[in-house]
Amino acid sequence: MHIANSTRLSYRLMDKTDAEFLYQLDQDPDVMHHINGGHKTRREDIEQIILPRMDRYKNSEKGWGQWKVTMIETQQDIGWIIVRPMGFFSDSPQWDNLELGWRFFQSSWGKGYASEAAMHLKNALSVQDPSLSFCAIANESNDASIHIMKKMGMTYVKTYLHHDPLGDVDVVLYQLAS
Repeated sequence: MHIANSTRLSYRLMDKTDAEFLYQLDQDPDVMHHINGGHKTRREDIEQIILPRMDRYKNSEKGWGQWKVTMIETQQDIGWIIVRPMGFFSDSPQWDNLELGWRFFQSSWGKGYASEAAMHLKNALSVQDPSLSFCAIANESNDASIHIMKKMGMTYVKTYLHHDPLGDVDVVLYQLAS
């Protein structure tokens, strides 16, 4: 699946050559504060956990994977949007309910890039399969991400402990039904 450019941004499905980009993004404690309390991701975790997991859910035909987000005007890589079935790593993945997630360099915060990218990918995936539902999770104190979820039309479903190989965290789940 090809994702066309949005107004200010272009998109490319990421692969193992993006390891350094992933590492650099996760070195800002303010970025990571909203993910895991501020702990930087180690290079070993990028190579041994993040990249292998990304390869497991990547499906270019369906648009699943991590999409690198680049500013068209400057060609600066500013973040990523994740697309994968909710619960992909569980015993009961939700194939028709796609989880959207995002992480952006702090220098791009407050400019609408994450909202533009998340909505653009959601819309592109909806055109491909109108029966899809979309959801997102965020640390319950991450007001900016929750604002994006609400802006997309998602509504609160629940708060729960999200299990992850890099650490468990309390999150809120928001959903946008098809």
